[in-house]
Amino acid sequence: MLAVFGAGIGAGAINAVVGSGTLITFPVLLATGLPPVTATVSNALGLIPGSISGAIGYRKELSGQSRRILKFCAGALVGGLTGATLLLALPATAFERIVPVLVGLALVLVVLQPWISRKLRHRRELNGESMRPDGGLLLFTGLTLASVYGGYFAAAQGIIYMSLMGMLLDDSMQRLNAIKNVLVAVVNAVAAVFFLFAAAFDWTAVVLLAVGSAVGGQIGAAAGRRLGPAVLRGIIVAVGTVAIVQLLLR
Repeated sequence: MLAVFGAGIGAGAINAVVGSGTLITFPVLLATGLPPVTATVSNALGLIPGSISGAIGYRKELSGQSRRILKFCAGALVGGLTGATLLLALPATAFERIVPVLVGLALVLVVLQPWISRKLRHRRELNGESMRPDGGLLLFTGLTLASVYGGYFAAAQGIIYMSLMGMLLDDSMQRLNAIKNVLVAVVNAVAAVFFLFAAAFDWTAVVLLAVGSAVGGQIGAAAGRRLGPAVLRGIIVAVGTVAIVQLLLR
């Protein structure tokens, strides 16, 4: 119980700053003896308060973004529900091979994001185009597909969100991180509601993770909001690299 509670605090904190908190909680839940699908479902339910807590901690950075957030949340809701359905319909190992590839690609995009953004900005200036404040159909589609993955497993989901938004939105890393926290909260919540009626879960694990992640979310938001863009990008890459190694070795 102490291990699960501690994992919840760590996951809540790291989710608020970067994402990938599931890579902390999921192995701990498995170590307690829970089956993989039950652990995944319990994890999704338990981390909802942490996601909400992290989003609240970034409320200042959310100011002025309501229109695009509502649009992205619609895609996240559909994607999260689809991913949760796939979790119960497909074999537990269905995404194991593709997950490290997705995370690796997202990390490359995060590293190259400043260069890609400059190139895209220069191209738009030459063509006399302006960047859409919501990133257009390409970003909406990408975030929705990332939400399908998030509803299925959620490990490094936030890193994929950040890589997509960093390329297609002209905004600060902190404001994008605030959007990421909201999207993760929406995906976790819609998946959890589905799981309540369609899957088995462990209430003890859920409660321990819920309390721990809520505390961790506030800690992570307080620390993350003080980080500069380069530092935040470096943390994302470091956590993502650890995530890939863990996923490959599991």
